[in-house]
Amino acid sequence: MTANQKAMSCEHSKEGVRALATPIGASSAITNGDAIPRFTAHDQSDASASLIAYQRDFAERSILFLDALRQRADNLLEHDRLGLPALLNFKWEMLIDARAFEHPANYALLRITEAHGHHAETCLQTEKPPVLIVDPRAGHGPGIGGFKRESEVGMALLEGHPVYFVIFFPEPCEGQTLADVLHALRRFVEEVARRHPGKPPILYGNCQAGWAITLLSADCHGLVGPAVLNGSPVSYWAGESGFNPARLAAGLLGGVWLTHFLADLGNGRLDGAWLAQNFETLKPGNALWDKYANLFSHIDAERERFLDFERWWSGFHSLSREEILAIVENLFIGDQLEQGVFRVCANCFADLRKIKNPLVIFASYGDNITPPHQALGWIPFVYKNTGDLKAAGQRIIYLTNPHVGHLGIFVSASIARFEHRAILEGLDDIAALPPGLYEMKIENPGGDPDCHRPKYSVRFEPRDVSELKFDYPVEAFERVRAVSQIGNLFYSTFVSPWVNALSNPWTANYLRWMHPMRTTRYLLSEQFSPWMYGVAEIARMVEKGRTPLAETNSFLVREREVAGRISTALDEFRAWRDAAEEQVFALLYGSQPGIRRQRKESANREHVHVADGAALVIQDMKPIQAAEGKMAEP
Repeated sequence: MTANQKAMSCEHSKEGVRALATPIGASSAITNGDAIPRFTAHDQSDASASLIAYQRDFAERSILFLDALRQRADNLLEHDRLGLPALLNFKWEMLIDARAFEHPANYALLRITEAHGHHAETCLQTEKPPVLIVDPRAGHGPGIGGFKRESEVGMALLEGHPVYFVIFFPEPCEGQTLADVLHALRRFVEEVARRHPGKPPILYGNCQAGWAITLLSADCHGLVGPAVLNGSPVSYWAGESGFNPARLAAGLLGGVWLTHFLADLGNGRLDGAWLAQNFETLKPGNALWDKYANLFSHIDAERERFLDFERWWSGFHSLSREEILAIVENLFIGDQLEQGVFRVCANCFADLRKIKNPLVIFASYGDNITPPHQALGWIPFVYKNTGDLKAAGQRIIYLTNPHVGHLGIFVSASIARFEHRAILEGLDDIAALPPGLYEMKIENPGGDPDCHRPKYSVRFEPRDVSELKFDYPVEAFERVRAVSQIGNLFYSTFVSPWVNALSNPWTANYLRWMHPMRTTRYLLSEQFSPWMYGVAEIARMVEKGRTPLAETNSFLVREREVAGRISTALDEFRAWRDAAEEQVFALLYGSQPGIRRQRKESANREHVHVADGAALVIQDMKPIQAAEGKMAEP
């Protein structure tokens, strides 16, 4: 070995010794003669104290997290014992119970009588029309439109409107049909209109209730005022590749026969837990990880919010076999509403051209259940062009949010305080618009979601009907409809009679309580897991001496980084799964299901939407979030 080699070998040995002497977590880089960073005794003491504090906080949060799940289980069982009442955060009186009609339906009309400790009459402005809010019947119970103070109900009351609310009961009436429901809703509208002569009620339809409101508007010409459709699917086949996989489910599962089978197992009822499970399957990362990781990480602030929402989310309501089959067959799979061939009853077809009251359509690009494609894509089907829309004397106004999820459209407090308030405050402007298609643009320079006009401004920009045409493979979905009809015919003829013969109320109730959407919740109640009594007692002791850990704790920061990586991995899995489903759909039905916006010159403009203090830019109808990261589904 040469002298130079010996020197180099010696130097490497010295560096190795220095590296071994460097404490874990300290930087070992040596550049430009910088001194080697070392932990002093004080630094090591701080690190040890930080670790001990984190371990204590982690243990406390674990106990409180389990206690929150215990409380959720108890809430589910208690809510069920009470008969799954509507979770309205306002006092009300029942005006009409449709279960007493000649053709009964499990719906009822309520009048909101008190809010926030004040009688509703003290808030009313006599010149303002009533607001009638209809919640979605898609597996969960009613009340989400008035779930909390800052809600659709709350905003309507604060704006001085009399407020009425439509609820539904957990079990449908015997043989209840979709026509029975629509007739009941018409009776409700007539009653509200009778109570406020000369002031046609404003109709609010959330999600599934939105298309019911369109049918109601077509049938109640002259009785109703503007209709507000929030996240409401009307054009069921529309969507975008990679973002809206729910519309492919019917093709992948063979059509309506599976819904028919589940309703038969339920002794003529479809358990709403199946519909809720479908929603959770769309975003498994949120259902399996994100909401629990967020609760665990922010247990002190998120507990009550989590429990309130889960009380509603876990209150599953049933639909009759006749009703759910009509919905799935004619709307989800058949897409017959926009085509004008949806049969409501004998010799009665839905015709959306009969709608004369103004329509306000609210959709979000963060909504993977009802994207803007499904909320708006029906308009070019019903009206050939903008001239045709104007000749019909109709006014259609739409507004979009760049990021909020499906439930957030009618649950989020900031959305209620801003967009829904803006809609109510802009109704007079809407009534003054000439017939046509408009986009409602809200400018809020201050970024305050709780402001009134003129602190924010609203303008209605004319749009062309052709801008809302979305390309999608009609032939592929027509094949899905054909497959569904054949499969259901086979099932109805050869299988359904046997399933019905074996089903009874006892087996239906057994399957209801064994559904995983329920067992994963109620099994953590003390009534099923006695050891949860101990968790509750320890949680009470922890709460007395609880001091949340500082957000700057390095171990807490790393914990949240790990949680974020897991969330990202689940999102990547979901994207892979959705892409695989699209490929299978293409192989089965011979066409790519992707929907792409027609790129017209008029569609290339940029829209700037300011809400909740965040500037969000939309280009070519695709959201780009400029001021905040990914938002979790509410």
